[in-house]
Amino acid sequence: MNGRLSVLAAAWVVARRDFTAILFSRSFFFFLLGPLFPVLIAVLAGSLGSRVDASQERPVLGIAMSVADADALERTRARLAPVLDEELPELLVIRRLAKGESYDPGEALALRKVKTAAILSGSLEKPVLTGPGGLIEAWRGPVSMLAAQARSGAEIAYPAVALKPVARSSATERKGRFATAQGAQTLLFLLTMMLAGMVLSNLVEEKGNKIIEVLAAAVPMDAVFLGKLFAMLGISLVGIATWAATLGLLWLGGGISPERLPDPAVGWPLLIALGVVYFAMAYLLLGSVFLAIGSMATTVREVQTLSMPVTMAQLMVFFFASFAMTQPGSAVEIAAVLVPFSSPFAMLARAAQEPALLPHVLAIGWQMLWVALLVRGGARLFRSRVMKSGPAGKTRRRSRWSLRRP
Repeated sequence: MNGRLSVLAAAWVVARRDFTAILFSRSFFFFLLGPLFPVLIAVLAGSLGSRVDASQERPVLGIAMSVADADALERTRARLAPVLDEELPELLVIRRLAKGESYDPGEALALRKVKTAAILSGSLEKPVLTGPGGLIEAWRGPVSMLAAQARSGAEIAYPAVALKPVARSSATERKGRFATAQGAQTLLFLLTMMLAGMVLSNLVEEKGNKIIEVLAAAVPMDAVFLGKLFAMLGISLVGIATWAATLGLLWLGGGISPERLPDPAVGWPLLIALGVVYFAMAYLLLGSVFLAIGSMATTVREVQTLSMPVTMAQLMVFFFASFAMTQPGSAVEIAAVLVPFSSPFAMLARAAQEPALLPHVLAIGWQMLWVALLVRGGARLFRSRVMKSGPAGKTRRRSRWSLRRP
């Protein structure tokens, strides 16, 4: 068969060529290493921070009171410790004052004569806390309770409280799902913005060495744009898989210990699958715009100038989707779902909060339609502004190059 390749077949040829060329290049290796350095630094910083926290002693409250008051406070602290140990400060009697003896706690703290965070002076009837503002504010309630208990002298028997945990409650479930939705939406935005810029650099490079003109003469421009988009999407997915595998190894090895996020409404397996799909849609939508920008730019400086408004607009889109997430079922959320560039973010947040699956099928179809429209519009813009050619039919008739079926 000597017929010309279809748009999908030509897009596959272009995608395979770009994917293979980038995957086996040296620059791709450094591209994979780039985001791992901040992760490694964060892991090391977290490990060092946990060791520093573990090495720090619990703040101690010094007692500078009369002999009777100091002894009463010690007995009361020992009696209440089994019940309220986390709420009560550690006590250290630094001075038992004789009758009529004066003591200046502020001077002692300033001169570092005592190794305590704050000092309790005065009497049980009128206790005085001296120390840093935030610390003594937090200790004011426990110290007041200790002084009242020590002053009464009565031993109160605290009953043992039986604990009856439940799997979940409606309030905690909604709050947890919102946290999961927020985390998934932020991760999707960061990955999209970090990886979509590769489309620009790839197209500008091929424009500089005239490869894009050969491709445009050989296959429909729609196929060139579509192939490049899916090639860069494949490269991005390889990068994400590599980073996820590295994080998984660090987690198994004990290098990181992330907090457990609450289960999403659709479950973790389906949320991850939808996350991959919505990342692909967000990448293709933003990448198609970047392709149109790159097709009109001739230098890297022009790319940076033209892409900056798109980047800022995408940041506003993310804020819009984040705001819509706080109002499920409202007109704002529906608008965020219908706007193609915010739709992947809004729908991923909905997956974490609502169990219904049919809206995701409709949303993915809607986003795919917009990807096709943006690719077609970018290809026409490239033909009319850069190639200076007419409609697609005339371009094909004038072409002297064609890819043939084998």
